Amino acid sequence: MTDFEKPANEADQRRILETLRLVKDEAGTSNVLSFASLEGIALRDGHAHVSLATSREDAARIEPMRSRVEAALASLPGITRATIILTAHRAPGKAAPQPQGHRPFQLEQPANSPGHPQPTRPDGKALPQVRAIIAVASGKGGVGKSTTAVNLAAGLAKLGLRTGMLDADIYGPSLPRMLGHSAKPALENGKIIPVEAWGMHAMSIGFLVDEQQAMIWRGPMVMGAIGQFLADVAWPALDVLVIDMPPGTGDAQLTIAQKLSLRGAVIVSTPQDIALLDARRGLTMFERMNVPLLGVVENMSYFCCPNCNHRTELFGHGGAREEAEKANVPFLGEIPLLADIRMSADAGTPIILSAPESEAAQAYTRLARAVADSLRLEPGA
Repeated sequence: MTDFEKPANEADQRRILETLRLVKDEAGTSNVLSFASLEGIALRDGHAHVSLATSREDAARIEPMRSRVEAALASLPGITRATIILTAHRAPGKAAPQPQGHRPFQLEQPANSPGHPQPTRPDGKALPQVRAIIAVASGKGGVGKSTTAVNLAAGLAKLGLRTGMLDADIYGPSLPRMLGHSAKPALENGKIIPVEAWGMHAMSIGFLVDEQQAMIWRGPMVMGAIGQFLADVAWPALDVLVIDMPPGTGDAQLTIAQKLSLRGAVIVSTPQDIALLDARRGLTMFERMNVPLLGVVENMSYFCCPNCNHRTELFGHGGAREEAEKANVPFLGEIPLLADIRMSADAGTPIILSAPESEAAQAYTRLARAVADSLRLEPGA
């Protein structure tokens, strides 16, 4: 948790909890806590983040009350804005089951190939329980690929899709920090249990090693780790699994394409020419691997001054759109360069959830909707 987001003090917590109980549904019989359990309260610059654990069915009952509860919270002393975040799949008030043999997972140095057989699709690829697997990739690092991937996954979950996220960037895992979750996953019946955060099931090498530990692994070991995440993780039935790919066009990308039936790839680039050169390589790589290209995202597309709203195109503008048109693939939208995006990522809350009405969140929501439509995914289908 960063300096600008701190747990609410005891007095604030009491006022917030009382407000959650006081705001009723239209019938006047239930409040949000009738359908959810309180997971946490945090304050950031007067913005209250209230995290509630609930089931998908009860989330639908909470939704009509959400705006009134947020307005009531925003009227409390010291609070100028409030966001209700629904985070879990298990029923509220029930602890997660702890079956026999359920213990914290300790990372072992991965072998060159997965150690356990795994169920496969009819085409021989892994993860048959996942309806659609998509890769979020970039030709180079530093273009905001991981931030885009996390907000895309959170946006898909927000649409009601059963969503998972795999951080395949072994050398530079960022998912634990971006999801605000650092606990080691558990091991149950020989399988790693994915971490649950913000309504998603997630896995990253970052959950298994110390944040300061350098991953000094040769290529075969990296391939073994990726294979372990596919074979030895108890991924549940999912509508979509978003894979945050490592940057570049190397062995890791080839391994994932060979082991999985990828339904598509999203290429993230910034507008300047040097980034677009690498984006072209990414487009070409997926084409050669017969992976459908869902489209191109222009990240850091422009900067708007928070004081005067003057728009500055720091890295140029429109380059990714032009590249998509040249490659005859969809252009999925422009994501602005905003300090709030960075701060939300550092704080462990995707901005699409922490500030859903913001310009950035709306851009990510459009991206998630476009991807879901392209894959023809609907909740419960």
